[in-house]
Amino acid sequence: MQLEIRLLGTVEVLTDGRVTTPGAAKRKAILAGLALEANRSLSLNQIAEMTWAEDRPASAVANIRSHAAALRRIVGDRLVARTNAYELRLAPHELDVAEFQRLAAEGLSGRTTGDPGQVLERLTAALACWRGPAGDDLPRGTALDNRWASLDEQRLHVFEQLTDARLSVGQHGQLLPELRRHLAAHPLRERAWAQLMLALYRCGDVTGALSAYRDAHDVLSEQLGLDPGEELATLHRAMLDREPELHYEAPNAPVGTTRTSAVPVGTTDPQAVSAGTPDAAATGDPTEPGPVGSAGPQAARVDAALSVGPLVPRELPADLAGFVGRTREVAAVVAAVTAAAPAAVVVAGAVGSGKSALVVRAAHAVADEFPDGQVFVDLAQRPGITPHAMLGRVLRALGVPPADLPEHLDERAGRLRSLLAARRVLIVVDGVTHHAQVRPLIPAGPGSALIVAGQRRLHSLDGVRRVVVGPLGAADAHRLLAGFAGPERLAADPADTAGLIRVCAGSPLALRIVGSRLAGCPGLTLRDLTGQLVDSRRRLDWLAHGDLSVRDRLAAGYAAVCAGDDVAGRLLEVLGSSTQAAALPERAAAQLGVSTHRLRLALENLVDAHLVVRDESDRYRLPALIREFAAELPTRPAGLPASHAHPLTGWRVEPLAA
Repeated sequence: MQLEIRLLGTVEVLTDGRVTTPGAAKRKAILAGLALEANRSLSLNQIAEMTWAEDRPASAVANIRSHAAALRRIVGDRLVARTNAYELRLAPHELDVAEFQRLAAEGLSGRTTGDPGQVLERLTAALACWRGPAGDDLPRGTALDNRWASLDEQRLHVFEQLTDARLSVGQHGQLLPELRRHLAAHPLRERAWAQLMLALYRCGDVTGALSAYRDAHDVLSEQLGLDPGEELATLHRAMLDREPELHYEAPNAPVGTTRTSAVPVGTTDPQAVSAGTPDAAATGDPTEPGPVGSAGPQAARVDAALSVGPLVPRELPADLAGFVGRTREVAAVVAAVTAAAPAAVVVAGAVGSGKSALVVRAAHAVADEFPDGQVFVDLAQRPGITPHAMLGRVLRALGVPPADLPEHLDERAGRLRSLLAARRVLIVVDGVTHHAQVRPLIPAGPGSALIVAGQRRLHSLDGVRRVVVGPLGAADAHRLLAGFAGPERLAADPADTAGLIRVCAGSPLALRIVGSRLAGCPGLTLRDLTGQLVDSRRRLDWLAHGDLSVRDRLAAGYAAVCAGDDVAGRLLEVLGSSTQAAALPERAAAQLGVSTHRLRLALENLVDAHLVVRDESDRYRLPALIREFAAELPTRPAGLPASHAHPLTGWRVEPLAA
């Protein structure tokens, strides 16, 4: 059965292309709650909170069961009954909310890659998922209210991001009626007022642009008692001064024409100025002679006019040059931090898997969504940092003077929540080893977001989304290597290129080191380098170049995971002596001198930290590079004898499939 659940508007169900209405409002609310938490069991109490406000009847549980039976006649076995709970099983494309968020994330990521076509196409498609306000025909006053409000806010942000993109390609004339309709429905959106002003100005209607500012001033004053913010005020001054940088500049305009900024309102992303089709009828001749622009005082004032808010922290590292692949993972992170609360995501993966580069790429993609700043903390530079010190670091970045920092942990956490409640801030923390380091940083409400990267999945953090980073695929690994060594050099020796990629085992860190060696030594052949790397005794020696070292990264990861877990360290040493997958018999625990329970805890610790892989048949193995590191540990036992039984553990092992 083909199934689609629609919540972005009135609640509808499509089964095999036919629209079905679930019936009573309470039944729709139950379906909506289960769909928003698809593939997760919801207790009867949770479902009741999503369905009733203060009027929950004594018969609520019986009513839920009755409505569930009716829903099962529509969705079939997708609705699964649990013990005092229900679960709705859906694929992402079967829920319009998930489809909207996927398309929006892909569109926003297109800004980082400099692909305006992707931005326009994906964001337009994302808005097409909407048929009206989210959950339009559902009762309000329930636990779902915040979800609907958050989704409606996401819709407004996507519209305004799409408007930025359309302004950047010269569609200002086409935007005028759409912006006026948008502001009629949402008159307090200052960003939309700025977009309308800029669109009018670029159409040559300076009077209309200044009039729009007065309208915005009147609305904000009457409804909120506030003057327009700095963005609108600065843009207004730039228009009064007739700054040439405000005009639209067609792509590839010849030297000597008016330099007119195509930077969208509210963004400082230079890659947002790209090719597009300007609204020629509205702009007239975009190449009218004028002075050649430069990055002088006028440009600086206009840049300020097109930015959001006062000086704020912009701590994100530079996006990594040569970043390849990970399209789905980046889109998943973008979707997580721009989705309904909680806007927190954990990116987990093995040492050298490219987690840091991925979160920086995703953070740049959504930076404009967080105009009050982006805070970046690298815990590799702050080993052993306490939650107390972590909160101090973030609070200082947000402008709290050191002398004003609260003394106690709970007071610092409360101060941060207060600051984030009134701002839109993105916090990125890399190198996290323990949930306590970041738990106080999780935003309490919508607006701000947290991205965490580390080896562990941090399952003890409630309400966060998780993205797991696996090995890089062969095609992307080839692209990454070609970025260093050159595609011609790789094409001349495809066999050894494949060998290098295989030896690097999908590790972006290892691939970058190999690529750096090739780039730094043109006389080094792929065959020579492959010959060095295939020898496992020398592999880690050769996987080091400059300040990059696979061995050093693995040592840091090993220390962080195993320092407080001696059993996990011993298990890693044992597995490092085998190239085969090991199954765990009950007697292994006794031979290691620990209980079976303790041994399994240690194994789960290693698996969670991506140091050990557990396959579908419940066998354990080390990835190649980790195995070679573990084999160097000084306390490792001797290798497996011919009997295929390890002398210490007695584990039976079987060769891995090729």
